[in-house]
Amino acid sequence: MADKNQNQKQINIELDEKTAEGIYSNLAIINHSVSEFVVDFISMMPGAPKAKVKSRIVLTPQHAKKFLKALNDNVTRFEDAHGTIKDYEQPPIPLNFGPTGEA
Repeated sequence: MADKNQNQKQINIELDEKTAEGIYSNLAIINHSVSEFVVDFISMMPGAPKAKVKSRIVLTPQHAKKFLKALNDNVTRFEDAHGTIKDYEQPPIPLNFGPTGEA
């Protein structure tokens, strides 16, 4: 009976080739409003005066909190297997996103 209930909760997830390649990001900017969190994934090249948002993910507050927990759990498991991830101090990056908008 438990196996039957477990099978009903499974979701088939499709992943096309282009999405499977992924997008490299070395900077994430997070903003939020009362109803959503917006995460912009950016690729910055050293010395380049301009960077481009490569992907934007919009989450509900509830999903943002679930994502935070899942990411924390995964970082903990990674560090248990491979050692502590070093956090290097970086100088602040002045960011200009153009005109300010509201969500």
